[in-house]
Amino acid sequence: MTDATVVSQSVHGEQNKPSPLSFLSSLSEKFAVNPGKVFSTVLMPIIGIVVFLLIWSGAAQNIDTSLGKFPGPVVVWEQFGSLYQEHVTEREKAEAFYERQEKRNAARVAKDPDYVPKIRAYTGKETFLDQIATSLITVMSGFLLAALIAIPLGIAIGLNKTLNAAVNPIIQIFKPVSPLAWLPLVTMVVSALYISPDPLVAKSFLNSMITVMLCCLWPMVINTSVGVSSLDSDLVNVSRVLRLPALKHIQKIVLPASVPMIFTGMRLSLGVAWMVLIAAEMLAQNPGLGKFVWDEFQNGSSNSLARIMVAVIVIGVIGFGLDRTMLQIQRFVSWDKSKVSH
Repeated sequence: MTDATVVSQSVHGEQNKPSPLSFLSSLSEKFAVNPGKVFSTVLMPIIGIVVFLLIWSGAAQNIDTSLGKFPGPVVVWEQFGSLYQEHVTEREKAEAFYERQEKRNAARVAKDPDYVPKIRAYTGKETFLDQIATSLITVMSGFLLAALIAIPLGIAIGLNKTLNAAVNPIIQIFKPVSPLAWLPLVTMVVSALYISPDPLVAKSFLNSMITVMLCCLWPMVINTSVGVSSLDSDLVNVSRVLRLPALKHIQKIVLPASVPMIFTGMRLSLGVAWMVLIAAEMLAQNPGLGKFVWDEFQNGSSNSLARIMVAVIVIGVIGFGLDRTMLQIQRFVSWDKSKVSH
């Protein structure tokens, strides 16, 4: 074999070796991956979060408060672990409490078969995770109650111009009122009407829930009525040709066509409700995240600021999760996926 042949084979071999760029390109084509989309949807958010954490860490070192340094990301992360450990410890105490009761009751029944055992509820403090659950139950209860009122009312207003003219001034007057302005009135009404020696739920829960309901009403009513009133005339004409009854017209024509606007109002309402809930729980002392923030602020310990920051992050993450959940439900029930906003 001549030197020229060896050189020619080596050159052709190097040309046949795939370059890293061509390899990545073929890999992305094989798995239908768009590098630009991956960069914008995965890498950029990660970069943004990292930059935010660096800015937060640097700024925290230069902020002195009456309780010490402002907590940075590391300190806040440590408090996440501490709060979870407190929850685990409290659950272990509760289990031990009920086990002791069961043993005492078993021993009592063994001595006296006619004895009726009684189980007392554990009265330990609510943990951070318990308060998250309480806030979620409160906000969803108020939100669902508002939806049961606002959506039928919005449909009726959208279909009836006379009713719209009658109700619209009331909506416009009460829409700008902060729900927290209603809280004293709600508290007084609940205290006057909800009188029971053995209440099913606490008054503080009702106060927070009704306040949330009031802030959820208006966006849902307005968006639902706008969606119904802007119904395509072709759809209305089809309904008339088929001579659909009123309820069937609403079920088959109005609701499917109005789903995007209805869910826009619901998403707006849920976002506002989650923000309002925290302040309502602070004032009503409902044992949720708002009360947790207020108690830590009043506590004034060296860990209070870090714990409040934990609550702030959790509130933001849950708010984002609620919005994404509503978006997925909208995509599921909407017949026109192109009209679903992001």
